[in-house]
Parts: sequence; structure tokens; C-alpha cells
Amino acid sequence: MNHDPRDELAGAQAPENANSLEVAAPAAAPTPTPAGPVDPAAAHTRIVLVGTQHPGNIGSAARAMKTMGLSRLVLVAPEKPLDRDAYAMAAGADDVLEAAVVLPDLAAAVADCHWVLGCTARSRRIALEELVPREAAARVDARARGGSEVALVFGRERTGLDNEELQLCHAAVHIPANPDYSSLNLGAAVQVLSYELRMAALAATAAGGAFERLDPPASHAQLEGFFSQLGEALDAIDFHKGRAPESAMRKLRRLFLRADLDEREVRLLRGVLADVERMAMLAGQRR
Repeated sequence: MNHDPRDELAGAQAPENANSLEVAAPAAAPTPTPAGPVDPAAAHTRIVLVGTQHPGNIGSAARAMKTMGLSRLVLVAPEKPLDRDAYAMAAGADDVLEAAVVLPDLAAAVADCHWVLGCTARSRRIALEELVPREAAARVDARARGGSEVALVFGRERTGLDNEELQLCHAAVHIPANPDYSSLNLGAAVQVLSYELRMAALAATAAGGAFERLDPPASHAQLEGFFSQLGEALDAIDFHKGRAPESAMRKLRRLFLRADLDEREVRLLRGVLADVERMAMLAGQRR
């Protein structure tokens, strides 16, 4: 199989695979199931590949994951089903491929997650906190070891994650490759992040530490429900004064995502918004 050396992280040119015997994709499920025994943090960590164009790249990612003790793979709207190239490139990580979950969009893939990390190149129009792989892995491990569901999201080989998908991420991770030749295949990018996760897990195990919090962190679906209600409440009080709401909502999303809200805090904020909407309705009736 010929690999195009121009591949780039989350926007890579991937190897063109020849047509191969197609293998039926795994049935969709709400969350991926770990294949075999895993580290406590790995049990709550999933790798999400969005819109992958070439099955061989999925196999390479599965191999990268298994070598570092990861097993939870989610495929979001892959362009082609798994085929011989996928299993050949997996090089024995068949169990990871067979346990993979296929879902129609990224929102469904991360709905139950508490922290979502988008693997992307620099200079995106949507500003996110940007982490290097080692720092990102340490945060992922701490949260996952404490029981939070965490997702690392990788975009399409050529175009990466689009702006709407990046909106669903809490932070971004960028591999600081050679700026004169930043080409990085999707499988190689997954390998880099998987290695850093492995090192973070080994360090946490040696230290015997775990991240603890009093209340469960808010899930991605709970946060999206809050953001939807926030938008409605701001409309009810005419907060935007005729201006387009998108810019303000992006900034508010980033603010609340940085706050790392737990379930109780989200319920409190939604209660405040409910009162805001009620008072706006009463004011409108009085007018």
C-alpha cells in the first residue's frame, strides 16, 4: 500500500487504498466497549475518528491504540466500511476494530463524555485552549482515572474537523511537528497521542493518585442542553440587540467549558435561566 508523505494531523493527505473486499461495519451502540482488560483510565478514554476516508488508516489507528493499551474506538460517518486493508494495517489489533462503534455524527459520539479534546492544526477560526500532547495526556488521564468519560477526536485526513465539530470540543491538542515539514499520517498522530496517554497512565499508577470530585462532571449532552437553554434565554431578554448571536455564544461556550461544570452546577444554572425566561415572559405580558 502506497502512503502519500503529505499526510497531516487532522487535515492529512492519506494513502489511497485500492478497492478491497468490504467487511460489514460493527453495529452502532451508545458507547464503545473495551476489548479486553484495560487500565482504569483507558476504560474511560475513547479515540474518535471523524469521517475517515481510507479504511487502512482506521487499521493503523487501531494498531497504534492497542500497542499503548487503548481499546475504545469510535468511527463517526466513515466514508467506507472496514475492509482487508483495515485489518492488514491493524496488524493483529482485530479486536479493537471489531469492537469499534459506528455513529452518524460527532455529537452522538461524545454525548455522554465529560471532556472532549480535538486533535487539530493551528490557526483555526474557533479559538480553543491549545495543549501540547504531554499536557493533554496528563489532563485526560486525571479526568478518566476519576471516572469521567473522555474523548480524543481526530478529523478527516484532508480537511480535519470542521468548525461545528470543533465547537463540541473543550480544548485542542496540536502536535508540534517540524514547521518546514509538518506532514503526519492519521495513524501516526493517533500513535503520538496514545503514547503520551500510556506514559501518563504509567506515571499515575506509579504515584498511586486519582482525580476526585464531589459531584459527577456534567456530560456533553447536559452541557449542550444548557447551551441551548442559554441561547433561548438570551433571545428572550433581547441580549443581542439585533446583532448576530453566534460570536457571543462562542465566547460563552468557551467560558463555561473552561469552568468544568459538574451536574449540580449545570442544574443550578439552568434553574437561573428558567427564571430569566419566566421573568421575560411576564415582562412581555405586562407590556
